[in-house]
Amino acid sequence: MIGFESGGAHRLLNILSAFRPLRSPQWSENNRAGSNGKERDGDTMIDLLIHRALVIEGTGTPGYKASVGLVGDRIAVVGHIDGPAGRVIDGEGLVLAPGFIDPHSHADLILCVSPERRLQLMKGKIMQGITTTIIGNCGLGAAPHTAETEPILRAVVSWMTPEPMPWPWRRFGEYLDWLETGGLPLNVGALVPHGPIRISVMGLRKGSPTMAELRRMRALVREAMEAGALGLSSGLIYPPGMYSTTDELIALVRVVARYDGLYTSHIRGSSETLIPAVRELIEIGRRADVRVHHSHNEAVGSSHWVKIDRVLEMEERAHRAGTRITFDMFPYTAAATMMIALYPPWSLEGGVGNLIERLTDPKTRARVRREIERRSPSWPPWKERGWPHNLVRAVGWENIFIGWVGSRRNKRYEGLPLTELARRTGKPPFEAISDLIIEEEGQVSMLIFGISGERRQLDYLIRYAQHPLGAFCTDAEDYGRGCPHPAAYGAFARILFRFVRRRQSLSLEEAIRKMTAYPAQIFGLRDRGVIRPGASADLVLFDPRRIRDRATFDRPRQSAQGIEYVIINGRIVVARGQFQGEPVGRLLRRRAH
Repeated sequence: MIGFESGGAHRLLNILSAFRPLRSPQWSENNRAGSNGKERDGDTMIDLLIHRALVIEGTGTPGYKASVGLVGDRIAVVGHIDGPAGRVIDGEGLVLAPGFIDPHSHADLILCVSPERRLQLMKGKIMQGITTTIIGNCGLGAAPHTAETEPILRAVVSWMTPEPMPWPWRRFGEYLDWLETGGLPLNVGALVPHGPIRISVMGLRKGSPTMAELRRMRALVREAMEAGALGLSSGLIYPPGMYSTTDELIALVRVVARYDGLYTSHIRGSSETLIPAVRELIEIGRRADVRVHHSHNEAVGSSHWVKIDRVLEMEERAHRAGTRITFDMFPYTAAATMMIALYPPWSLEGGVGNLIERLTDPKTRARVRREIERRSPSWPPWKERGWPHNLVRAVGWENIFIGWVGSRRNKRYEGLPLTELARRTGKPPFEAISDLIIEEEGQVSMLIFGISGERRQLDYLIRYAQHPLGAFCTDAEDYGRGCPHPAAYGAFARILFRFVRRRQSLSLEEAIRKMTAYPAQIFGLRDRGVIRPGASADLVLFDPRRIRDRATFDRPRQSAQGIEYVIINGRIVVARGQFQGEPVGRLLRRRAH
């Protein structure tokens, strides 16, 4: 569990002794801080007072009118507060909620660039009320690695690297130390990704590890957990995760279980293999006796949307049987990832360089094309010729769009569907995108439509959103190039506007619980996600009548509307809807045993 990360505890204990905090939605004159909001001996006063807001504390209980006083980086009192404070914000007509927690981020290398650039690229997250984010998802990240495997890992995560930068770390703990050096724009918790662990020991080789290799991988997991990782993540449709067996994953996850850590997974397919992939996740949770989390629960392709209810029923049944399982979802019917995910696993073995060599050989290229256009995934996908996820068969060339390309000469293709790329180049879609992959040395990202519904359709997404095991996420970043997914600027505001205010599919209290206390519980962030005395002062003050997302796929960099104030660790980072830009975040490490 995450404890108090900073100083100021003495001041907080002093002022808490002067107050009787609220423990229910009722409040009275008895909850005043003495007579004027100061500590009884006069040495301490409220630093920041949010006056007369509708407090929704994050637990799902009904909102209530109250004032909230902060001392340093902590909430000191919730109740009726009179008297002076260092700063007063009028919350009349506004909702005060805990800061939103994004369980699924790929900002691992954004947070390694200069402090100014970090703030710029994370602005969209903070402006929608996100105060804490979790990195290291989908088995993808920048640590651990060795001197020999660093070039391989750099190539694997090049799509999530905003600009060239040194990698002065090797171990996962050294990477966490590096994150803290320049100041974080928001709070960050980290999972250790399975991909770098496997690459450190095996490179991008297919097949199972030897016993000696498995011991080395388990040691790397143990070292990361001791350094403060919240758990282990896997990405089982990407190399090298796609080459791992269930038994390999269980062996690694058992190390995580010893620390009461979390195992999160981009499961082994969301189309043909969706049901067995969910079954595998449940099996890992049961056999390893570990908490498991289904990252961005989804069904890809219209013929697979009917599986959504079955997936939810499977996970609910597993939960009732004692498997500690949760999930998150993003509120869009499109997802973003790297373009090389279109290709079959054997063509990716050895990395992007090997893929390019295979695509330049006419005979091998013809084989790749036949498999993309004709072959369906089968289980188990890690076997020879196995394939977890054929995205082209699932959604069609017309629903795959180019997000960004690495070179300036091909920028004109960003935002185009692959069918339009084909038309402009006079080639079939496979030939057009494969030539672009070769020319750009793999540096191409994509947006995929047909994720859990038609465009602008909410019905399937609402099923995920309403389920008690589900939380919300963005699964999107702005890397400062091309067309980012609009979730990087609007996901949480979209939930509050489209699912709560417009469709009334969720109560405001339940939506906020799924953004705050619930993800904090999933990831073991003990002092985040709630409004109560002693909790960390991460807060969002918003206008419930104006809250809405403005980012679109055509104009993705538009900040959310209606967020008036965002406070991180007691410091105001958004004021009157304007971004202040201050690196006041903290690294949230799991406490070592």
